[in-house]
Amino acid sequence: MRCRERLHELVREELEADDADWEKSMSRSFTRMDLEAVALNANGRANCRCELQRPECDAVGSTAVVSILTPEKIVVSNCGDSRAVLCRNGKAIPLSSDHKPDRPDELDRIQAAGGRVIFWDGPRVLGVLAMSRAIGDNYLKPYVISKPEVTVTDRVKETRKVNSQLASSPENEVAGAGNVVVEGRHVSNKACDEASILLTRLALARQSSDNVSVVVVDLRRDT
Repeated sequence: MRCRERLHELVREELEADDADWEKSMSRSFTRMDLEAVALNANGRANCRCELQRPECDAVGSTAVVSILTPEKIVVSNCGDSRAVLCRNGKAIPLSSDHKPDRPDELDRIQAAGGRVIFWDGPRVLGVLAMSRAIGDNYLKPYVISKPEVTVTDRVKETRKVNSQLASSPENEVAGAGNVVVEGRHVSNKACDEASILLTRLALARQSSDNVSVVVVDLRRDT
């Protein structure tokens, strides 16, 4: 089981039960996903391929960024160092903030829980994990938590972003960057695919040493 195969189901269940409070609903969803991941790992069914090869496989973890779109709002829930970025008026607007161990508030939280941040090829929780929040990673609890941060942003109909790589044809006038949502005119599936490929290549060209995934979402409003 992977987060991508399960987390959206938990989010839907929580929103159907109570959609009055975005932050509480998203937090409950991430907590449930975390508990399921920990239970799965403890039972030895996670098919772990991590280098540590712990007997209980409790080294398995994942970041998660979830976006919910309503006619008027963009709700983003983030846990870890995946990112959501909104392209508006040609500018990239962060919709999430990375959970890094040396972020002042995260550092204070880790230390208050009795943990340490050790600099080993960058800041790491107990010298191991380069992020301070994640789903799973049971062996680093309570220092690494699964509670997400939630942002709610208004959707604006008239804004757009033009990407030079995709502006060569009339259907390719809008594109996005990062784990992004894009507002404005209609974007073809091909344009979104090309934008995600370009951004992946740019990340790799900038010496990203981790796995890279990019999703571009067209936020065109028909009204």
